[in-house]
Amino acid sequence: MLKVLQGIRVVEQGTFITGPCAAMMLADLGADVIKLESPGGGDPYRSFRGGYYSAHFQAYNRNKRALSLDLKTDADREVLYDLVGSADVYIQNFRPGAADRMGVGPDALRPRNPGLVYCSISGFGQSGPYAARPSYDSVTQALSGFLGVAIDPEAPRLLGPAMADAITGLYAAMGIMGALIERGRTGRGRLLEVSMLEAMMHFAVEPFTGYFALGEVPTALDRPRLAQAFIVRTRNNRLIGLHLSSIEKFWTNLLEAIEAPDLAADDRFATRQGRIDHYPALLAALNAVFSDRDRAAWLVRLEQFDVPFAPVNTVDEAAMDPQAAHLGMVVPVEERLEGARQAIRAAFSYDGVRDASVLAAPQLNQHGETIRAALRDDPDCWPFATAASPYPTPIEKALA
Repeated sequence: MLKVLQGIRVVEQGTFITGPCAAMMLADLGADVIKLESPGGGDPYRSFRGGYYSAHFQAYNRNKRALSLDLKTDADREVLYDLVGSADVYIQNFRPGAADRMGVGPDALRPRNPGLVYCSISGFGQSGPYAARPSYDSVTQALSGFLGVAIDPEAPRLLGPAMADAITGLYAAMGIMGALIERGRTGRGRLLEVSMLEAMMHFAVEPFTGYFALGEVPTALDRPRLAQAFIVRTRNNRLIGLHLSSIEKFWTNLLEAIEAPDLAADDRFATRQGRIDHYPALLAALNAVFSDRDRAAWLVRLEQFDVPFAPVNTVDEAAMDPQAAHLGMVVPVEERLEGARQAIRAAFSYDGVRDASVLAAPQLNQHGETIRAALRDDPDCWPFATAASPYPTPIEKALA
């Protein structure tokens, strides 16, 4: 594992995706993350499709250790306070007000650790007309305007992956690291609040800027038209993505690759602006050409020319793609007791070094006894400090 965040201690009390994703990003970079869960079922994502170790849970909880706590008991609440007292980061994604009712709100935790970065993730923010509403990925995609520039209004459908959830987790992780950098200068922690709505509106910053600058409401077709991006269907019903952009040679190279003199002679497509103005007609013409051969033959042909293209891969195809293999994207899962044997590594490399493996997502309370024993022996000691890596407390860091 990459260790650029080695020494950073994270307590995560997250469920489903946003909070666990934020903590996973930190764990992927070497932070020590302890995932806190309620006894019994734990994170509801564990049992998304039965059992307590769903593939969905595994996806966002690798490289962590797990402890079950019953916060209705004073003893377990004190265990949490002990953990937070020597942690750098605390993450939760409860609905507004829930953390305070559970005794883990910022007013309860931050006084115990002035250097703590407290991260609170919500659907719509901590206040306002929507604050009390339940929020899920599809709801935020719709409200934020993102779907308005991502889907065909004539055939609307939600995007498959949980984009708003994961993107919010990424924003939260970035905000946490910013607060940690500031704390290195000031010694003080922060209360970081991130909502799914804020994350997705910022993620769509380009169409919003276009609206503010031009006074025009963007549509889903705008970017493909302007970028000259196409998805074409081949004879064997497989798809290829093309992106011709604003560089004229990509258009001329494509014409050479597909051997389409009729397109080259068509006045509608003679200029980039013409191709933008007649985008639907051009897409239809390209589909007619690409329907003459199977995808494999087209991929071989396009490879010979300087054209931005790629097959529209399924997940299994992407996992076996030669470039993905070259980058070592698929790595083994270590210390697994069940579940997937392989995973996609973190996207980072430092000085040419990338992750060669990940640690399996923890089973429910898998490390509970180890953590509790360490806290009993020395409440000020982070449970996973070792002689080889004696992680200092936040106060020791400030004094160093």
